Amino acid sequence: MLAGASGKGYTRISNAMKKYGKNIFFSICEWGIENPATWARGMGGNSWRTTADIADNWDSMTSRADQNDRWASYAGPGGWNDPDMLEVGNGGMSEAEYRSHFSIWALAKAPLLIGCDVRSMSPQTKIIISNWEVIAVNQDRLGVQGKKVQSDAGLEVWAGPLSGNRKAVVLWNRQGYQATITAHWSNVGLPASVSVTARDLWAHSSFSAQGQLSASVAPHDCKMYVLTPK
Repeated sequence: MLAGASGKGYTRISNAMKKYGKNIFFSICEWGIENPATWARGMGGNSWRTTADIADNWDSMTSRADQNDRWASYAGPGGWNDPDMLEVGNGGMSEAEYRSHFSIWALAKAPLLIGCDVRSMSPQTKIIISNWEVIAVNQDRLGVQGKKVQSDAGLEVWAGPLSGNRKAVVLWNRQGYQATITAHWSNVGLPASVSVTARDLWAHSSFSAQGQLSASVAPHDCKMYVLTPK
């Protein structure tokens, strides 16, 4: 549904929902054509599509991530940017690519809408979409969308704040070769002298770090961490 220049096409829906007097999640979809991040919250929207429909391939997924990132400052408790559903488990991407897909959507506080057939999903798909530590980042009560904070020829760092003065960090390798990616504290919002406990959300293990965090990341894969200052 197209809304018109200022979202007026959704006014009747919003008013009707208010009259009904019930809590209803209002998901607005006009495929990001009219920049709904700038007006959908005012229409009572709880989420709004920021992109065209996603397809189950690497190029589509990465482009949706980049398009959604543009609107990070508009998201927050009660209203979220939506780069479309998850393609995890539909067969068009590798396990590494699906892990990246799920991690970036979680960091971006996007609605985690499962798009595969859960009746026939593989064990690996189940591991990805049920990773409670990654889901906890998505559901963090602070509600701030993480965003791309560092990029060097497809070697990227995405990060955002969490409750309790913690930081969520994703090291994302968008290249076709193994590479070391380093997140510097200055880019993720930490003082250079701070020591942290780094929790690896996919390996489910912890270690200490100070000043920066480096990891070797496989092609099209990612590493995801929660950093807790000591």
